[in-house]
Amino acid sequence: MRIVGEAELPLHEGKAPPWLYSRMKALGREIIRTIVNEFGRREFLLRISDPYWFQSLGCVLGYDWHSSGVTTVLTAVIREVLDEEDLGIALCGGKGKRALETPDEIERKGEAFSLGHQSIEELKRVSRLAAKVDNAAVQDGHTIYHHALLFTEDGEWAVIQQGMNVEKRTARRYHWISQNIRGFLMDPHYGVIAESREEVLNLAAGESEENRRASLDLIREGRSKLEGLIEEMRAGPLSPYLGVRYLKMPLRIDWKAVEVANQMDPRDYEELLLIRGIGPSLLRALSLVAEVIYDAPASRRDPARYSFAFGGKDGVPFPVRPKLMDRAVEVLRSGIIQSRLSDYEKREALLRLSGG
Repeated sequence: MRIVGEAELPLHEGKAPPWLYSRMKALGREIIRTIVNEFGRREFLLRISDPYWFQSLGCVLGYDWHSSGVTTVLTAVIREVLDEEDLGIALCGGKGKRALETPDEIERKGEAFSLGHQSIEELKRVSRLAAKVDNAAVQDGHTIYHHALLFTEDGEWAVIQQGMNVEKRTARRYHWISQNIRGFLMDPHYGVIAESREEVLNLAAGESEENRRASLDLIREGRSKLEGLIEEMRAGPLSPYLGVRYLKMPLRIDWKAVEVANQMDPRDYEELLLIRGIGPSLLRALSLVAEVIYDAPASRRDPARYSFAFGGKDGVPFPVRPKLMDRAVEVLRSGIIQSRLSDYEKREALLRLSGG
């Protein structure tokens, strides 16, 4: 598994009008079907896991380029197309309530693909763990509200999820892919794009390994020891930790979750993340105690590597990556040209792809 990238864009309310949605679905059906038939299911998952390609597809189908709404609308379009076409790919989850229904959908659609029980349970685990990593282990001020998992009849998968920062009115999108499995916590981000880099608490970074290990030790030592250490910290100077709101020591800690985790004795940090009740506040508290008491600092590095819209042309703050740009456009252009769209629709789609 690797996280292929993130995109950060303005938070827009509302949804696509029926006429636009219908048009997006008609165009999307032809392009998606052509890409899967021409390049295969694996290539489609790889493309949809590329934030640039995903945003480009939404633009080609007629949606605003610089809008968070493209995530929910395009995901819904892809879901309906995959449900209606026999392409060997399924999409589960979505926005809000639909995200909560993801495990049941995985079960139902996995059985339709004749996946075994073990494969279906692993997909459920992937869904939960991906959401927990982006919502709790990578604390960047965005809260997940949209979660979708795509998987093929071969068992390969991709995750597209989006978080919002209500105060800044931005949304950050996260893409995951099962190809080139590296793990969920050892610096898994392959490419992350955002409008700016920020100070975050990145417990999924490789340099946070000692901090994660110390956090697990704190859980194993139990509630009483952890309470004492937190009181000791609160009695001393905390100025280094009072800058960014979501990096502060939380005022309230779910001690019941600490007790449950202590009893379950997780083998590793992934198991800790999967325990119900373990959320951002508790992980942050554990991380700060591990840093101050045990000198095991966590990463404050934002995993963002690329700017929105392929990077600034002046290279600040992110360099342009022309090969990524070319590859993102290449597969889409081929899908449009080889589709069964009318010549007029092809010309219009190619014009939007070129920014015209």
